[in-house]
Amino acid sequence: MSVSTAASAQSVCAPLPVLGRDVTVPLVTGGEVAYAALDYAASAPALQRVWDDVAAYAPYYGSVHRGAGYLSQLSTDLFENARRTVAEFLDCRPDDQLVFTRSTTDSLNLLARALPADCQVFVFETEHHASLLPWQDARVTYLNAPRTPRQAVETLERALAARDPYGPALVCVTGASNVTGELWPVRELAAAAHAHGARIVLDAAQLAPHHPVSVRDLDVDWIAFSGHKLYAPFGSGVLAGRADWLRAAEPYLAGGGASRKVTRREDGGVAVEWHESAARHEAGSPNVIGAYSIASACKALTEAGFDTLVARERHLIEKVRAGLAEVPEVRVLSLFGDDAPRVGVISFVVEGWNSSHFAAALSAEYGIGVRDGLFCAHPLVRTLLGSDPQTQGECGAPEAAPGEKSLNAIRVSFGAGTPDEHVERFVTAVRELVTDGAKWSYRTEDGRCVPAVS
Repeated sequence: MSVSTAASAQSVCAPLPVLGRDVTVPLVTGGEVAYAALDYAASAPALQRVWDDVAAYAPYYGSVHRGAGYLSQLSTDLFENARRTVAEFLDCRPDDQLVFTRSTTDSLNLLARALPADCQVFVFETEHHASLLPWQDARVTYLNAPRTPRQAVETLERALAARDPYGPALVCVTGASNVTGELWPVRELAAAAHAHGARIVLDAAQLAPHHPVSVRDLDVDWIAFSGHKLYAPFGSGVLAGRADWLRAAEPYLAGGGASRKVTRREDGGVAVEWHESAARHEAGSPNVIGAYSIASACKALTEAGFDTLVARERHLIEKVRAGLAEVPEVRVLSLFGDDAPRVGVISFVVEGWNSSHFAAALSAEYGIGVRDGLFCAHPLVRTLLGSDPQTQGECGAPEAAPGEKSLNAIRVSFGAGTPDEHVERFVTAVRELVTDGAKWSYRTEDGRCVPAVS
């Protein structure tokens, strides 16, 4: 490797500073090791930049939109500036509204409450439950899992062509799968939706932390994501997009902040005039720290440069995939195939192992945190696993429904704060566990596989 190539690789591999990078955890075999957090798809660690910004603001915390005092005014400005910062990060259109929520799940439930009467919703069975389940009160068409991006577009086009062409319709789709990490053809799906008079909402929970997301470039009508996956774990999320359905809907929550004017009626009741701005769906005291933390993360990722972040993540993805490919007993789960572009999320099963047992051994014997189970995407994981049996091993699998086999998988996920050492340790641990077996015995406790007491 030349000096210039080595320098380039080093720059690609430099992680962003995150909290917890120096935390050590005990091993059942003795001693301690630096914790390898490889569960970013569930919750990413806080960027050090985010933590520092929040700590600097905390002494000045005050009520938002409610007070004349200096701290209240400062907090209100900070809250609204955060709204503008996030809107810029998402490249929103001038007339879009950006509502701060609690999470992606909260955002999509808010939009579900705002659907016009008799709205038809189209959603692939491959979605996370956050975007699969909120539409229960609408007319929902669940689309089968596609096996190529082109098939995804064709499946949607056929479904939309067969719909009632005169009523409102909404398509809900993920940007990156929380199970396989594969990128979905969002721009093409948006074009198909609009060609058939439908709107589209993008679940960007797994996309926004890894890739730039432009509402205008993708031509989506709404976008939803969570702060805790964007290195800002302070209980906030975002729904951004077209204002008309949001303005026409009853407030998501009724209360102070959402109301512009409340008066008593002659019949003894109350008459309410609701805000038409984003405040309509932000009743109660806003989570200003959560909003500010998301804005801080948006700034940090933008300043780091997504070209650099994407290149670095591809480097880590290649390391993990190459390492797993050397273990014949490992099967990586995929919808679109090995060559599909993806973010740092990889799920797999290991022949001869129950996934819960394998994940427990990674944690207890190597200090590596991964996820096992069905990842709140049960239909997708069941489709990917098919009828593959799960070996009981030393630890029982999670309980299955009557008549079903117990199915679960292992997910490793990483991002801007992951050092090379963590993924290298993970690959080594997988190889050693498959080759040599676990060094400890395990048992099932409250549905989880845990180390047995010696």
